[in-house]
Amino acid sequence: MEEMSGPEWESLCDGCGRCCLNKLEDEDTGHIYFTHIGCKLLDGMSCGCKDYPNRSDKVPDCVRLTPANVRTLNWLPPSCGYKLVAEGRDLYWWHPLVSGDPNTVHEAGVSVRGRVEGSEEDTPDEELEDHIVQWPALLPKRARLKKRP
Repeated sequence: MEEMSGPEWESLCDGCGRCCLNKLEDEDTGHIYFTHIGCKLLDGMSCGCKDYPNRSDKVPDCVRLTPANVRTLNWLPPSCGYKLVAEGRDLYWWHPLVSGDPNTVHEAGVSVRGRVEGSEEDTPDEELEDHIVQWPALLPKRARLKKRP
């Protein structure tokens, strides 16, 4: 991973948008809880960032994934291409690098498309607990298949 070029590194992103959902961490246990509330720059239909080149300026706590931190971040979803490669595992059939089609991430039900219920701009931090959901930490059944159904 450390030898990848910038474009090669970026291609590991499957475009699901799960990492751009707001998350809560239990301070006692370290357990991560996903919400269905997106970053203010998350486009819930394309599942991409509305201003990717300037995201760190507009969202100071946006985490830039690197070969070093993908090995330690405990909030990356189980389907994350960066995480899978860091663990020496294969990408799933629906990953655009495997399928050749950026829409298969949506077809497999992995993306956040149609599931984002709001933006962090519209949801006060103290209300995030009311928006905890399980699905971002899970892999849909059809996404676990060995090949495209």
